[in-house]
Amino acid sequence: MAARPLTSPAPDGSGPARRKAEPRAAGSPRAQAVYNALRRAIIEQALKPGMKLPEDSIGEQLGVSRTLVREAFGRLAVEGLVELKPNRGANVAYPTLEEARDVFEVRRGLERLVAENLAGRLTAAQSAELEAHVRLEEKAHEQDGPESIRLSGEFHIKLAEMTGNALLLRYVQEASSRCSLILAIYGRPHSSECAVSEHRQLIEALRAGDAARAAALMDHHLQSVVTRALLAPRGERDIRDVLAPYALSEGLTPS
Repeated sequence: MAARPLTSPAPDGSGPARRKAEPRAAGSPRAQAVYNALRRAIIEQALKPGMKLPEDSIGEQLGVSRTLVREAFGRLAVEGLVELKPNRGANVAYPTLEEARDVFEVRRGLERLVAENLAGRLTAAQSAELEAHVRLEEKAHEQDGPESIRLSGEFHIKLAEMTGNALLLRYVQEASSRCSLILAIYGRPHSSECAVSEHRQLIEALRAGDAARAAALMDHHLQSVVTRALLAPRGERDIRDVLAPYALSEGLTPS
């Protein structure tokens, strides 16, 4: 049986009102920029799993205070991307294989719910937005690496946002972020072509209003991601060099 819709009825009773999930509180624009830069650097595997994150070096590279760096660390720790250890500072998280399996299991349940509740409820604008995003994934196909993983995760976050349920969006964001980190550790080169075709099939099922098929496709898609996992080698780079392009993209200036 399909889950009940997570949106409230429209005032005229004609159907679910399409409301956008409210974003989480982000603090000042500068704090948000620091968080964005660090999060993307982790998701794109520039900051490697297990890498130390010295507050002073990061603050200097991003041109901000250590207070803002610590604030970003706190938000990233909630998402499971950073580990904070008393008297030992911060590191990019390095989940174990057992933790990785647990995260994907939870994510599968959350995203089945997303698929069931979106089936038959996509607006024309939302459908066009998803199609445009899949085209970006196709362009990243030949790189077949961090960019592909990031775009794939963003596709799933867009779906969660379209449910209009802020709590579900939050949980999917956190699970998707952790899965991107897990793939940086255990994933072999990401199969963009496979992911793109699976995303297209999912969009078609959602448009057709087939909740059971949409949920089954989502489950199969995430199971396929898990089966493409194996250990990958990691390298170390100076943290200032790693963060330079992310600082630039967020308008941050080194101290």
